Amino acid sequence: MLELRPTGEHCNVPLPPASPDARICSFECTFCATCVDTVLHNVCPNCGGGFVPRPVRPARNWVRGNSLEGYPASDKVKHKPVDAAAQKELAARVGQIAPQER
Repeated sequence: MLELRPTGEHCNVPLPPASPDARICSFECTFCATCVDTVLHNVCPNCGGGFVPRPVRPARNWVRGNSLEGYPASDKVKHKPVDAAAQKELAARVGQIAPQER
């Protein structure tokens, strides 16, 4: 079950469950679209993978309780600002490789 973290790890900007600006990697590291594009350059600082838009969990119970009502978003903030120099080096090493080939 996706954790749906409440904020971006780098900038700590709120990313509510229905936010179209939330991005995740395959380990659910969560960042805002602006940070992914301008700071991270589509390279996760935690695993080196790429990012995709985070799915939106339905707010209403349309089918068998599979909604925010039955499975609420996390309230655990993971604020870990990225080291700019280390991220620049990582992006230079792997950023030219397509995420599906990293």
